[in-house]
Amino acid sequence: MSHRKPVAGSAVFEALDGVKTIVMAANVRMPDGIAEGIMRAAKDTDSVVIFEIARSESDLSGGYTGMTPRDYYDQIVRAAHKVDYDMYVVHADHISIKKGDEEELESTRKLIQAQIDAGYTSFAIDASHLFDLKGSDLHQELSENIRCTTEMARYIEENIGGRGFGLEVEVGEIGKTDSTGRVLTSPGEATTFLTSLKENDVHPHLLAIANGSAHGNTFDDQGNLIPQVSIDLPQTRAVAKAIRDAGLKVKIAQHGITGTPRETINLHFPKGEIAKGNVGTHWQNVFFDVARVFEPELYDDMRRWTVETHPPKDPGIPESVIFGKNCKKAFKPFRGRTSSLSKETLHALGSVAYSEAVMFFGAFSSFGTATKVREFMEMM
Repeated sequence: MSHRKPVAGSAVFEALDGVKTIVMAANVRMPDGIAEGIMRAAKDTDSVVIFEIARSESDLSGGYTGMTPRDYYDQIVRAAHKVDYDMYVVHADHISIKKGDEEELESTRKLIQAQIDAGYTSFAIDASHLFDLKGSDLHQELSENIRCTTEMARYIEENIGGRGFGLEVEVGEIGKTDSTGRVLTSPGEATTFLTSLKENDVHPHLLAIANGSAHGNTFDDQGNLIPQVSIDLPQTRAVAKAIRDAGLKVKIAQHGITGTPRETINLHFPKGEIAKGNVGTHWQNVFFDVARVFEPELYDDMRRWTVETHPPKDPGIPESVIFGKNCKKAFKPFRGRTSSLSKETLHALGSVAYSEAVMFFGAFSSFGTATKVREFMEMM
């Protein structure tokens, strides 16, 4: 059944260059049921879909999901075989580098090699934390990010055998704040970073930027879940225009979409300029919504563990916020139980994930993109 292995991210991003669409990338921290529902929705709507997992979620020791890169890959491929679908990518999200020393780079190489060996077809190198505020100009401020990104990109190319993979890079730490509020990526930072990578013969398809988004759920002061409306779309368009004007064929990867109203995505996101949209925490929320009804004992145990294990610094923080911000850490200790759910629960997870994915594919204008990628691949 090798024909149901994931396609190269490079084929997807190159085939859809110039198309006003966003490819949904789903961080599925609990794949059973949910991955199958998303995959079935992709097949029924003829949409390309990306399944991704970050270094923090899945590393050589299992990350906070309890899944190694091979575990995650195998579960996604099983879902593809079950649904009989071919137009999907498995993407290594946020391969984070925070120190840039040789010890960290060597551990990163080992992680990337495990992802390559498993069969991943796209990679996101995130050295955005390595920003030197003491640099005399943008190039010096970004020099460590440029160096580490270049090293890892070359490693992937050398070990995967060419450039037949998707490549995402990152400038500007997503969700970073200072005393003035969210720290946003400037057009100059984006073009300096990408131009420097090009000079190093590194050619990414996607650039993740800091544009006001944040990972995870957003809550008000009373602990109520609220929409994510902080993404700065004018800044995003300005960065995209600067990249185009510099003659660079790189699109934006939009992180932190969970909670963004889908009508906002449909009506206001610059589709095509934003080429990849990450939806992660949303699928975690789907799991807990379903578990609360179909697996109430499991849900209560995971909630209790989360609240007890992550006491807040401020005792006034509502329990709903503590759970909503930290429940992702409960997947690893409860992996045995979440991997043996009832047929009824799995059916419910698949059904809810299906309907939610169709809504996202519609908002992203993804319908028909799978056919476009197939046609592109046939001409290659």
